[in-house]
Amino acid sequence: MAHAGARLLCEVADGLGLTAGLSAALAPTKKRRRGHDRGRVLTDLAVAIADGASAITDLRVLADQPGLFGEVASVPTAWRSLAAVDQDALARIATARAAARAAAWAAGADPGFYVIDIDGVLIDADSDKQGAAPTRKHGFGFYPLLAFLDATGEALAGLLRAGNAGSGTAADHLQVLDAALRQLPVDPAKQQVICRTDAGGTSHALAAACRERQVRFIGGVRLPAPLADVILALPRSAWQPTVSADGSQIRETGEVAEITDLVGLSPWPTGSRMLVRREQPHPGAQLRFTDVDGYRYQVFVTDLPDADLAYLEAMYRGRGRMECRIRDAKDTGLANLPSHDLAINTAWLTLVLIAADLLAWLKTLCLQGELASAAPKRLRYTLLHTAAVLVRSARRTTLRLAAGWPWATDLLTAFARLPGWAPAPG
Repeated sequence: MAHAGARLLCEVADGLGLTAGLSAALAPTKKRRRGHDRGRVLTDLAVAIADGASAITDLRVLADQPGLFGEVASVPTAWRSLAAVDQDALARIATARAAARAAAWAAGADPGFYVIDIDGVLIDADSDKQGAAPTRKHGFGFYPLLAFLDATGEALAGLLRAGNAGSGTAADHLQVLDAALRQLPVDPAKQQVICRTDAGGTSHALAAACRERQVRFIGGVRLPAPLADVILALPRSAWQPTVSADGSQIRETGEVAEITDLVGLSPWPTGSRMLVRREQPHPGAQLRFTDVDGYRYQVFVTDLPDADLAYLEAMYRGRGRMECRIRDAKDTGLANLPSHDLAINTAWLTLVLIAADLLAWLKTLCLQGELASAAPKRLRYTLLHTAAVLVRSARRTTLRLAAGWPWATDLLTAFARLPGWAPAPG
């Protein structure tokens, strides 16, 4: 059989209580006792998505291997399970996800540093799906808003929106922020939590909401002509060198300066600061009209009190990792919403978030070395899609991995590192 390593994801979901939580969340939607547990169906779908599924019919990859994955629901049953996920069920699913996250962090996945990145991504629709609309890039589809935890890559929250939704709609950002905060097993009043956005998502309303929730914020702002004049008038002594992402060395291509005292920040919460970073574009980059003297400028605001400007610049620059999270999410089921029905597509988006969580917990709890930071595509090649043979002898079932597979030891070690895991008898 193939995809032997995908069994790891099932064990992660079961071991952290996610499967049981989803079963309880979906129980009220079922009118008959017999038939498949809908929570188990959602877990299997999430595992299939993490394993590379891009459509509901790809659940057959698991169903065709009952010796490895057990009794998996049929595709029509999976459709019915997704159709049963209404708003009340989504709230219960979120509670189950938060409980599983708390268990994962208690098992060692707590990063100790909490930065929530919020950003949107355009998803094209090939047909006139319910809720789809023209996009700002002259396409047609959806514009979901996502929140990821920077340190671990966990997908905290998502909001499915029409393609013509605004990139800076404060109400949508507040909804996603609140959903993300409910997922964190930490209290912002006791431990620092930071909300980070780009220039399209930063707003006075979002900053004020962060202050009300005792969450720090850092976000980009647009560069109007009057602000550009202030920046270009800065003396050379105002600029400080920037540092690498880990703070270990000085970057020769970038600088940062604070302009808080040179601009009016009355619309922002008390204690807000404005900084500007400039950087030499990489060789071959197309220059823009705002690039002056060979530098590209970006302005951001924050209420972080740190005196180290290089640290604040590195903190804002780290927002670029959100682009990698979105790329990985599109490679993990987000690139295609499988149904014409908006409710089913909303449920699918939730499964994409769960799949991203399973991969994040797998890397944090079970993997070491370069695989602990590998992209989903590499994890599938090296571990999840490993070939194996099921051997039954003396009333025992043994999974024998492909001989000579370079990552067989990594896969065995990953199983051994599962929280509280022990092979099931026979």
